Amino acid sequence: MIEITLMIVAYLLGSIPSGVWIGKAFFQTDIRNHGSGNSGTTNTYRILGKWAGTIVLVMDIAKGTIAALLPIWFGLTIHPMIIGLLAIIGHVYPIFAKFKGGKAVATTAGVALGAQPLFVLVMILLFGIILFTSSMVSLASVLTFIVAALTAFITGDWMFTLIVWLAMILVVVRHKENIARIRKGEENKVPFGLNQKK
Repeated sequence: MIEITLMIVAYLLGSIPSGVWIGKAFFQTDIRNHGSGNSGTTNTYRILGKWAGTIVLVMDIAKGTIAALLPIWFGLTIHPMIIGLLAIIGHVYPIFAKFKGGKAVATTAGVALGAQPLFVLVMILLFGIILFTSSMVSLASVLTFIVAALTAFITGDWMFTLIVWLAMILVVVRHKENIARIRKGEENKVPFGLNQKK
């Protein structure tokens, strides 16, 4: 019963629409009506600025990490990634935002951070390198998740590997429009890095 309760808690944690709530509370703006229409970090950064974007990033990572740590804190044997998966689902389909959520990148990173911190830190470094060289968050996100899925087996944790693969598929699907724009050379770029818009 406690496992089911924690799954529900994890889903509700993931459902917290950080970007939407911060936009409405401090900027009287629903970011889903602007930019890409997404409620995640990148769109928050573009619409509300770097400080709002940074806060949303931290919150989205934190809700994933907290969800993954719940079974550890309660001394349960269930794998942290199983509970964390519910937070990822909540982030993508949040009950508090009419089931219209983000693309799962930051929250998935947070969940994985709670289970395999060293592995995730290496992936964060890879993400940073790709982002700096391409100036495209979407490209960095997709490539990092693909590499993470292909290398997750080195952790020796089959459940972690399985859920990273599921997360990778979800991230790629959620970024299908971005991938199409990348192929056409029309993807939005952030204002820093080697390939930023002039």
